[in-house]
Amino acid sequence: MTHTFDPTVLREYDIRGIIGETLGADDARAIGRTFGSMLREAGGSRVAVGYDGRRSSPMLEHALVEGLTASGCDAVRVGLGATPMLYYAEASDEDVHGGIQITGSHNPPNYNGFKMVFQGRPFFGSDIQELGRRSGAGEWSDGAGAVEDREIMDEYVARMLTALDGIDTGALDGMRIGWDAGNGAAGPALEKLVAKLPGEHHVLFTEVDGGFPNHHPDPTVEENLADLKSLVSAKSLDFGVAFDGDGDRIGAIDGEGRVIWGDQLLMIYAEDLLKTRKGATIIADVKASRALYDHVAACGGEPLMWKTGHSLIKSKMKETGSPLAGEMSGHVFFADEYYGFDDALYAGVRLMAASARLGKSVTQLRSDMPQMINTPEMRFQVDESRKFAAIEEVKERLSGIDADVNGTDGVRVNTSDGWWLLRASNTQDVLVARAESDSEAGLERLVGQIDEQLSLSGLERGESVGH
Repeated sequence: MTHTFDPTVLREYDIRGIIGETLGADDARAIGRTFGSMLREAGGSRVAVGYDGRRSSPMLEHALVEGLTASGCDAVRVGLGATPMLYYAEASDEDVHGGIQITGSHNPPNYNGFKMVFQGRPFFGSDIQELGRRSGAGEWSDGAGAVEDREIMDEYVARMLTALDGIDTGALDGMRIGWDAGNGAAGPALEKLVAKLPGEHHVLFTEVDGGFPNHHPDPTVEENLADLKSLVSAKSLDFGVAFDGDGDRIGAIDGEGRVIWGDQLLMIYAEDLLKTRKGATIIADVKASRALYDHVAACGGEPLMWKTGHSLIKSKMKETGSPLAGEMSGHVFFADEYYGFDDALYAGVRLMAASARLGKSVTQLRSDMPQMINTPEMRFQVDESRKFAAIEEVKERLSGIDADVNGTDGVRVNTSDGWWLLRASNTQDVLVARAESDSEAGLERLVGQIDEQLSLSGLERGESVGH
């Protein structure tokens, strides 16, 4: 027996497809069978399995468990919950050697997919390609693993609360915070969390509904924060926190309703952490503001620019021993006093902790940041065969002139008054561009440089496309 996947579902960071079109129960079964076989070869035998609130998730979970047990692995079912709860189940129990979360993250309701951890490290890129190859060749082990149901949510919530240990309760008791779960998988854990947190808390849309009836669960798109902004404004709250569909990405607004973007959140977390961890390496992706890198350095840290992608960042953290990393997309990774995975619920608690320890409201911390002027992330369709080639052409042309170019992930060009970025998406046939300057005129000039380079490669910045 063998199984061949639709070629579109084996992605760089995860496996993802459209239910009934490119992804179904047979795929889930094959993923379980192959992942389990690979894990057994590496000496592992127990896999934690969780799923999000999408309507197709229970069906996929059932088939995945069948595949895992047929490979001889034991499945530890932790049930419906956020992706970080599954990561916690894997990281906190040395008898669990791998983890698979069934989740469509922030994609439309008809999508679903799988995020995987293999012996404590992200399972992505070549791992996923190898899973596809082995599945197509039927290279599977046989066995009859056991299935165990494990209730983990209370333990997970209690672990997150430790982020407030040692902080003067007076500074926390007065906090008033809004939370928006967006009908995603983080809702039930959020309900339990706010019941135990100091301060006053107001929650929105904690009922899990894979149809996402209130708004799309992607907190990096400002229009999805409208309900949270209304709540914070109506109740005069200190700040608000929102989650994506599977709870591994955070969005935030301050008390005035201003968005605190991923790199700005990292500025707050870094300032707090570097008070006690001088010289620590703080990692951010190539889309992050120069203000972040400057701030990390000013606070005594070692800023490191790295490639976009949660799996790539996690791997770099392990390599460098970095205690903190983040991405513009809202993935934030805490490895000091936590496990190094991206957990938006924990990041929300850490925002409370940072505000209390720094003795400033979140609104004040946001106001203290330099007012950079930047474009949103501009994404535009480019033929798959051209996307990486075009970036190479830009690099080639820039190498002939006196430009400060960072080639970590695409091309990031630094100028005296800002920077611009052009990179190829790893997951879609799109190029991503972004620019930032300290003046409107500077920004216009930098966007002009992007357009000039595109035009020299026979491309243009068309209509922006979604994720």
